[in-house]
Amino acid sequence: MIIVVGSINMDIVVQVDHQPAPGETILGSDYETHPGGKGANQAVAAARLGANVRMIGRVGSDAFGQQLLSGLNHEGIDTHWLKTLETPSGVAFINVDKQGQNSIIVAPGANARLKPEELRPEAFAKAKVVLMQLEIPLNTVRRAAKLGQEAGATVILNAAPAKQLEPSDYQDIDVLVVNEIEAGMLLGKARACNPAEALALADNLLKLIPAVIITLGEQGAVWKSDNDAGQLPAFAVAALDTTAAGDAFLGALALALSQGDSLANAVRSASAAGALAASKAGAQPSLPTRDELENFLRGSL
Repeated sequence: MIIVVGSINMDIVVQVDHQPAPGETILGSDYETHPGGKGANQAVAAARLGANVRMIGRVGSDAFGQQLLSGLNHEGIDTHWLKTLETPSGVAFINVDKQGQNSIIVAPGANARLKPEELRPEAFAKAKVVLMQLEIPLNTVRRAAKLGQEAGATVILNAAPAKQLEPSDYQDIDVLVVNEIEAGMLLGKARACNPAEALALADNLLKLIPAVIITLGEQGAVWKSDNDAGQLPAFAVAALDTTAAGDAFLGALALALSQGDSLANAVRSASAAGALAASKAGAQPSLPTRDELENFLRGSL
């Protein structure tokens, strides 16, 4: 069982020629709506790859909330611990330019109302992996990590969007996953521009946490733990929309680690899933199935 504790948003997506500069108004495409949120995306990513997934989160009582809940149920995700509140659902406003790069503004809505005292130990029963992000209150993340540890699960934190964390915030985390910008922000340092610099940042983060993975977009990913380190070049794909590439990475990583894979093998599977997601439009619509991932990996050998 993979338990995801995190955000559930409706993504409102506009295609643009370029990202607007401060004070600039530009015209975009007709907008589209897609189910999203880092938590929900990662839950769907793992479920499509064949994992047994439980989602813990909050949606609003609006039309978006009904659609988001229905979509998770359609993916076969256990939503017993997902509640609907009398408040707006979370919404993400996303611009995607011609290079497939995005800029995102998130209005948390119901996600901000997921309280730590509402997390129950029984919701974490039989968990192999507990996966969290930072689009929900930090106190709730801490509580979920503690309950994950008590359940004997591997606890993964995707520290995104990046914010300043105290050393105590890492105490129940087994694996930290960030991109090169987030890694630098956590340490108060410049972003990593290449794998060697990323490995140096990972080495600093190892003082706080047992294992670190840093994704580098087109330059691949690096990982480091007390007894292992390495880097993996990116899989070559034509990027169309990178919105959910990181979430596809996390879903595949969680599944691989729940099955006992090594960190190196888990990163390879996760990187392939991220590449596949970047080659399609939308957040959850772009997340690959198990057959798609397995075929892609076989073709890359």
